[in-house]
Amino acid sequence: MANVEKVTVALTPEMTAMMREVVEAGEYASASEVMREALRDWKHRRTQRTKAIEELGRLWDAGMNSGPAINGEEAVARIGQKLDARIAERGAE
Repeated sequence: MANVEKVTVALTPEMTAMMREVVEAGEYASASEVMREALRDWKHRRTQRTKAIEELGRLWDAGMNSGPAINGEEAVARIGQKLDARIAERGAE
């Protein structure tokens, strides 16, 4: 493997035991392979979290720019009234 750098990592005894178990079971060729996969997964989760936070910010901004806030119960009641009126119109046809 080109351009690799050796580093020392301190793990709990439980983590070390888990890593040794999967290597001994043949799931991974080495402890380094286990650590590389763990770091790839960690990087993926961080990227997903960053994207989710950015999306939440966009949604927040869209909500703030959409106009004044309204009471949720009143909005649902109005929607219900409009739906009832449409149903009544269709029934009268």
